[in-house]
Order: sequence, then C-alpha cells, then structure tokens
Amino acid sequence: MAVSPLSGLRSTSPEFIPGWVSNEARELTELMFNYAYLFMVSRTMYLKRDLHSLKLFWNGLAIFYTLSSYSTGIGLLLLPASWLNIVGVLLLTHSLTLATYLAHEFMHANVFSHLRWNAFGGNVMLWLNGSCYVRFSELMKMHIAHHTDRIDYCRFNLVAFLDSLPSLLRFTFLASEWLYIPSLAFFLRIRLMLAPFRQLERRHDRIRVVSIFLIRSALFAVLGAISLKALLLYLVAYISMIHILRLMDAFQHTYESLPVGVPLPQKFQNISREEANIYEQANTFSNIISHQYPWLNLILLNFGYHNAHHADMTCPWYSLPKLDRQLYPDSQSHYLILRSLLRNYHRFRVSRIYSGQGEVLTQHGNLQFDKFYGATEVSFLVVPS
Repeated sequence: MAVSPLSGLRSTSPEFIPGWVSNEARELTELMFNYAYLFMVSRTMYLKRDLHSLKLFWNGLAIFYTLSSYSTGIGLLLLPASWLNIVGVLLLTHSLTLATYLAHEFMHANVFSHLRWNAFGGNVMLWLNGSCYVRFSELMKMHIAHHTDRIDYCRFNLVAFLDSLPSLLRFTFLASEWLYIPSLAFFLRIRLMLAPFRQLERRHDRIRVVSIFLIRSALFAVLGAISLKALLLYLVAYISMIHILRLMDAFQHTYESLPVGVPLPQKFQNISREEANIYEQANTFSNIISHQYPWLNLILLNFGYHNAHHADMTCPWYSLPKLDRQLYPDSQSHYLILRSLLRNYHRFRVSRIYSGQGEVLTQHGNLQFDKFYGATEVSFLVVPS
C-alpha cells in the first residue's frame, strides 16, 4: 500500500480549527497546513544546502586561486622575460597575502566544520607565507584572545629594544625601515624561530622548528641554484606581502597594547557585554579599498570590513560586505579609505615606532588623519616570544 508523503505529520488543526467547521473543510485545512509545513521544511533544507554550496564555492575558489597563483608566480620568476617576472612577483605577492587571510579564516573555523580540517588548511597557508615555525593552534589562541580581550598583545617592547642597541645597529634598523626594508618584521620572525632554544617551555618544538628550517632552506637553495634572480624576486614578493599586511593591520584598531601574561586593565574587567561591544566598535576601523566599488575589496578577501568582522567573527569573508551594510547602514565614521592611509603609512613609517598609534577621531567624532600614525608589528602571524 502506498504511503502518503504527509503520513507521520502531526496535525495542528485541533488548536486552530473551530469545532463547528465541516469535516470536508477540516480535511482541506489540515492538508493545507501540512503542505505548508512540508514547504517550510524543504525550503530550510534547500537554504542549508545553498549556504553549504556557497561556502564550498567561495572558499574553494579562494584556495584554488591562492595555490595556483603561488605556483604560477614562482614559474614566471624563472622565465627570462622581464615583464613575465613582474607578473610573477605580483601573483606571488597576492598569493602570499591571500594565504595569510585564508589562515585567518581557518583560525576562526569559517572554512570547514571540523577544527581538525581548519587546522590542516591553516598549516598549509602558514607554510606558504613562512609563518609555519609557530604552531597554528598557538596563533589561533592568541588571535581569538585579541577578539575576546580587545587587546593588542605586544611581542616585546620594541622601543626599549632599539634604545638598548649600539647607535650604529639602531641606525641600521631605522634606516632600513625608512628604505621600506621591514627589518623589524624579519627580526621578530627570526626571534620567534629561535624561541624554542631560548625558552624552556618551548623546547619541545626544537626538532620541529629545525626540520621546517632545513626543508624550507633546501627548497630555497634549489630555487636559487636554478635562478638566483628568481630567489631575489621571491624576496621582493615576500617583502611586498609584509607591507600589505602592515598597512592593513596598522590602522584597524586603537586598542591598548599589553604583554602576554599581564592582567587586563581594571576597566576591562567585570564590564557588561554591551559596554565591551561599544568599546570594541569605537576602537575598530574598516580600512576598505573602496566603498563605492565593494567588489574591489575581494582583492584582500574583504579583510578591510573589520568592524563587521569584530561584530561577528564567525561571519565568513564573502559575507562581510552584507553584514557590514546591515550593521552600519548610516555610519561613516569607522570607514578609512585605503588611499588616505597610504599617505600615513609612508609618512610615519619610522616615527610610529616611537610615537605610538596616535588618534584617529577628534573630540567631536570626526576623522583626522594627521595624528593617526598606526600600530607597529601587530600581525596575527607572530606570537609574543
């Protein structure tokens, strides 16, 4: 005997249909209710399937582009034509940058449903951008703490370190930064690599770090043996990536900076969720590429929509523009257009090391760029060491 697709559904008619309604009308109403219920269930299932398909499409496209442009970029560096070398540097720079922002998505578990697969994807991206010497889980823990504590955890006191150096060495650091050679970024990464040999609590990572160093050194040695020009151009692309990350990170927050292990300031303790959100949004800014042409922000995986990201850190990168429009339909004070920040990034590239972040808003809440210097070395790719 055929089973009706409506069998097993609990009728809601006794609660809604008066007793004086005829049996025929009652049966017709029950049928309508049940079909409406089935329609809602099916649409919910389709919506979940559509969202899953959307997630697979956008994340798959971003991962495929990152991996393919990385390998293609290296291939172009090996060719004799100069214009192809330039294209290769651009592709490689972009892929290294996207690997960083995909690692950020993996940290928030916005790509896969299971943490294990997010950790796997995050480690792949960290291997590409050279931040694989620290464990993905440690980077993720530190970055989530940045969200929950609303603090920029400092690596160590850069100003005190520079002041402790001999004059010539300090001048070398500052002069290289003035020449757009990110010596401090390289120093912090080398310091992190050596952390297992300086800190007892990290000694279990010694074999791991040495193994990674030997493998990566061998790969770069092979690249240099094939083409020294390609190796140097790879360095150019890597430095370019660091500058892009610095530009984005420097102007997204005016948080206080604290060393790891220091108790949170009293004003951050025992405050309500609403007060915490107000502070978070007041000290967060969205340095988007373009407000008029939002598709341009896809170049950096919408990382510039930072207020929306901090409002809901589980929102995937491809949904951030929509979330931003929903949360801030009339607000303009937190948008910082990138071309204005480029001037500040250039102007204060050395002085920000000593002057601090500066101020972005006047007493009346208006934007001011002349005193917004930006933060120094607050990348989520480096943990305090």
